[in-house]
Parts: sequence; structure tokens; C-alpha cells
Amino acid sequence: MDDLDKTENRGIIEEPKAQKKLVFLLASIVFFSVLNGSMFNVSIPDIAQQFALLPSQVSWVISGYVIVFAVGSVTYGRLADAYPIKNLILIGLVLFNVGSLIGFLSNRYPMLIVGRVVQALGSGAIPALGMLITTRYFPVAIRGRVLGTIASTVAFGAGIGPILGGFITATFHWRYLFLLSLVTLLTLPSFRRHLPDHREGTGGFDILGALLVLCLVGSLLLFITLAVWWLLPTCLILTLVFAMHIHRTDTPFLSPSLFKNRAYRSMIVVAFLSLSTVFGMLFMTPLMLRGLNGLGAGNIGMVMFPGAMIAAVAGTIGGRFVDRKGAVPVIYTGMTALMIGHFHLSVFAGLSPWVVALNLILCYIGFTLLQSSFAHMVSSTLPADQMGAGMGMYNLFFFMAGALSTACTGKMLDISEGQSPLNPLAIVASSGPYSNLYLLLAAVVFLALFFFFAVFRKSARHDFLRE
Repeated sequence: MDDLDKTENRGIIEEPKAQKKLVFLLASIVFFSVLNGSMFNVSIPDIAQQFALLPSQVSWVISGYVIVFAVGSVTYGRLADAYPIKNLILIGLVLFNVGSLIGFLSNRYPMLIVGRVVQALGSGAIPALGMLITTRYFPVAIRGRVLGTIASTVAFGAGIGPILGGFITATFHWRYLFLLSLVTLLTLPSFRRHLPDHREGTGGFDILGALLVLCLVGSLLLFITLAVWWLLPTCLILTLVFAMHIHRTDTPFLSPSLFKNRAYRSMIVVAFLSLSTVFGMLFMTPLMLRGLNGLGAGNIGMVMFPGAMIAAVAGTIGGRFVDRKGAVPVIYTGMTALMIGHFHLSVFAGLSPWVVALNLILCYIGFTLLQSSFAHMVSSTLPADQMGAGMGMYNLFFFMAGALSTACTGKMLDISEGQSPLNPLAIVASSGPYSNLYLLLAAVVFLALFFFFAVFRKSARHDFLRE
């Protein structure tokens, strides 16, 4: 019997050999999931040019993917309460690759978006189930290390993605980016062999709640990108309907009891604000490098590569530090690095691409440190019986932050053409729209840092966290 099967009934996996197998499988699939996202960031200018799109329109290549990805991540987490995780990963990978084929064959923008949406329906399983496996089956003593390894894998994929995506886009065509996702099919036999046939319970699934969340987030993003005003009251009505629905349903898509947990609620707010700025930066930077520096997709990837590679190392170190000293100092370090990185980009926007690359290092390091420390701290606020739903909701808000940030950034770039820099230290006068947005991102991180400090200072450690 496999090592994982031997430990299945005990819940927590204690065997080092079994732990290593599972970490390797998780890292492998996370890598290709992140690769799929980071490759397309550098192809955004080429897609916009081919289909004659505004920044707010082409942002749907990213934000449309992230909307479905966000709802899918919590959906798979909720389904894991009733079905074996190995079966859900199988479904996710099949959908992921069907979407990849649709995207590869697309010759019109709507078909491209359909491909990305189907991809997201499948790839949403990867972060949700990976996070759930880590928090459910790994001992608390090594949980930070495992989350750090996954965060490093994310950083590595984010670093390789722009290089690979830029090379493929420049040498062949952006459609060929979809083909790389087919490699994930090779992982299916290993997942079937090594993941246990284990389920936590027999809880039902709230289909109506999931659809309401999808429509709610979608209408909000459409309002932001298209400025169709009737969508705003639609979004508010959907919010009220969803709030009433989850209070009347035995097994709601998002449990109201989670929002009564002050520590959990506060961490969701801090993570939402902080991490949203990273998605905005990743969407905006390739457009800036094309618009101000005239770089092609391949060179854009080279600019973004160093920071992601250094962050891959930082993620592992940060994860181990979380295990030894706790998540709080790592969160402070990560948020400070991210804030300084955004501010420096505001100052140096439009200068030499390698100056931009040096400042991106701080942003990537901050992002990687926050990924592992936020996940560890959020899981520490949750009781065991709410772990699946709580981490699923955390994933939902994480990716909602990405969708909203990408859409808002695209829209602000539409309307800010010709603006002068508001940052008095900005060096290039023509960098106004980009410099101002980087300055705004730095301000958002500062707000999140202040909120985290204020909330955490008022709470004793044993009250704030359930450790």
C-alpha cells in the first residue's frame, strides 16, 4: 500500500517520504498553472494590437480568467467536502486542457475569451485543492515550509513564464502559449496513484450560491470596464440576494459564520488590499515597457525574470522563517518590500528597462513572502471544521482581488492618457499614467500595512490566532 494510503485514516500525513511525494506533485501542477497566467501577461500588447483593443478591453484576457478562476477555487474547495480530491483534480486538469485547445484554435477575440474561461474552470482546482491538502494533511510544524515551497514554485513559474511566453510570442504566435498547458496531462497518472481516496464529509453543494457569486463579480467587473451604469445597482441587488440566500441555506457556498471570526475577517481584508496591487503591477508593467520603452514580448520577459527568480529563493526562506518565528514578522517584511517596490517604480517609470527590473525584484519578493505567510496565518485563525470552507473563501477573495485590480488598472490607463506624474520624484515626464498608478498601488499597500498593525496590536497573540 502506498505511503499516502497508510496515513489516510489519520488525516495528518506523518511519513516524510509521503510528504515529499505530495509536495512534489503539488509543486508540479502549481508550476504549470502559474506558467499559464504569467506567459499571457507579456502577450497582452500583441493580443491588443491584433484585435485592436483598448487596455480595458484586453484586460479581460486576464480578469475574465481570474473571475472564473476565483469562483472555481472556492467551488472545488467546497466539493472536496463531499468528493475525493483526486477525482476533482482529474476533472480540473481535463477542463484546463480542453480550454487550452479552444484557445489555440481561436481566431476571434470572443473565442479566445471562451478558451480562457474554460481553462479557468479547470485550473481553479489547483490552488484550492493544493491549499486544502497542505492545511488538512500536513502537520502544523512544517506547514509554513510546505506553503513556502509552493510560494517559491509560484515565483519560479512567474519568472520563467515571461521569458518563455515572450520567446514563443515573438518566435511563433501567442496562440502557441496554450499548447504548453497540455503537459499537465502527464501528471494525471501520478495523482491517481499517490492521492488518497479520502473525503472529509458528505456536505451538500450550494449551486445557486456559486452562480450568484459568479454573476455578482462579473457584473462588478463589467461595470468597471464598460461603464454601463445599470450594472452597479444589479451588483448591489445580487449582493443582497446572496446575503439573504446564505442565511437561509443549510450548506451555503460561503458560510456567514466565517465572517463572524474577527481575526479571519481582518486577514481577508489585509490580504485583499495587499495582493490586489501585485495583479495590477503584473498587468500594467508589460504595457508600460511596450509603450514607454518600445520592448517586444521577449525583452519584456527578460525584464521581469530576475525578480521572480530571486523571489523563488525568498519564498523558501520565508516559509522556514514562518515555522520558526511565526507569520507576523514575515508579513511586515513582505508588505514593506512591496510598498517600496511600487513607490520606486513610480519614480523610475520610463527609465532604462533594467532599472525597472531591479525595482521589480522588491515587488516579487514582497509578493512571495506574503503568499506563504498570509496562507499560514489565515489557516491559523480557523477551527478544524471550517478549514475547507475558510481556505476556499480566502482563495476566492485572493483571485477576486486580482480580477478587480486588473480591470481597474486597465480602465484607469484608458482615461489617464497624457497625465503628468503626481509623484514629485518621478524622473520621466511622459510616464504620468504609469507613475501615478504605481504610486496608487504603493498607497494601497500602506493602507493595508496600517490596518494590519492596528488590528494586530489590539489583540493578544493567543486571542488573534488559533494556534
